[in-house]
Amino acid sequence: MSDQVQEQFGWGFSSVTDWHDAIDACLETTTLGQSEANLGFVYVTSEHVPALEAIVEYLKVHSGIDHWVGTSGIGIVACDTECYDSPGIAMLTGVFPTDGFRVLSTVVDAASECSKDVQTWCANNFSTVGIVHADPHNPHLQQLIPGLSDILGGGFLLGGLTSTSGEEHQQVADGLTNGGISGVLFSEKVSIASGLSQGCSPLGPNRTITECDRNLIVRIDDRPALTVFKEDIGEPFSSNLNRVGGHIFVGLSVTGSDTGDYVVRNLIGIDVEQEVLAIGEHVSPGEVIVFCKRDADTARKDLIRMAKDVRRRVGNKTPKGGLYFSCLGRGRHTFGPNSGEMKILSQELGDVPLVGFFANGEISHNRLYGYTGVLSLFY
Repeated sequence: MSDQVQEQFGWGFSSVTDWHDAIDACLETTTLGQSEANLGFVYVTSEHVPALEAIVEYLKVHSGIDHWVGTSGIGIVACDTECYDSPGIAMLTGVFPTDGFRVLSTVVDAASECSKDVQTWCANNFSTVGIVHADPHNPHLQQLIPGLSDILGGGFLLGGLTSTSGEEHQQVADGLTNGGISGVLFSEKVSIASGLSQGCSPLGPNRTITECDRNLIVRIDDRPALTVFKEDIGEPFSSNLNRVGGHIFVGLSVTGSDTGDYVVRNLIGIDVEQEVLAIGEHVSPGEVIVFCKRDADTARKDLIRMAKDVRRRVGNKTPKGGLYFSCLGRGRHTFGPNSGEMKILSQELGDVPLVGFFANGEISHNRLYGYTGVLSLFY
């Protein structure tokens, strides 16, 4: 076995219906050259959610790995494969410095809930990165995510919101959990390169909200919001506003970003008489926005750009493995059938073990995004 293979993390994927057989099939590949593995990531499709607690216990016993984190998704990914609407399990295992990571138990209401041992661990480590999974039903996520980043000393959070076709939104953090944010924290002893890929392209210039009420945008650049909206989206959307649903979105500029990042929010209503727009986010006067369109070609180009940039930052080192969290609105809906999104990533990254899931929202640094792809590479 070559040094490169020995250095890589183990990974496995199975679409076998019986979860016992699926786990056994995955472990046959993840344990190759991984006898010292001490942390695993596991992602399952909705079909396996009822058995997730039993799956975690089975993994601990049969893998010899005590620490597991992960969650469930309507779709999951493994290398160049996307799995939807059918049973699927994907996992990644690796060898990490024992003092270089700490599993994060569920934080529900406030980031200050982090256990004292986690807060002490964070205080004794710098450059902390957290791989996290969150319950989309939690009403405090918009405050929890930046709050947790602050407790980590400005730490970088990478992850996604659980997605399932049922009511249960379970995460894994050594055991089964839900209701908040959980995952695993890494210190500076673990090298991680990350990237964010947008799924939409701007249609017009940056604009400034000059009058609004919670999630209602009344005036933009001191003009009626709908007037500016029609001007920016152009034909044929402006002449038939019924066509904008699912195609046109609102991008809210990320304050302090030096890369022009924006978070995408849904356009949920248009009052033609009052010329007011309603979006899926509370806004304030002075916020910078841009109208954007979900564009498959732009999304593909940006995914390639992001993958090349992350791979470049890894330098001459060989990536050991990685995690990828993509929006439910991407994948087959943006890149087409036959695992189009993951095939692009696999082509750009090469032979790198990569697993993850399609999320209800994506987490990057200290913000909740939508229609994005978040990549993390361990090296």
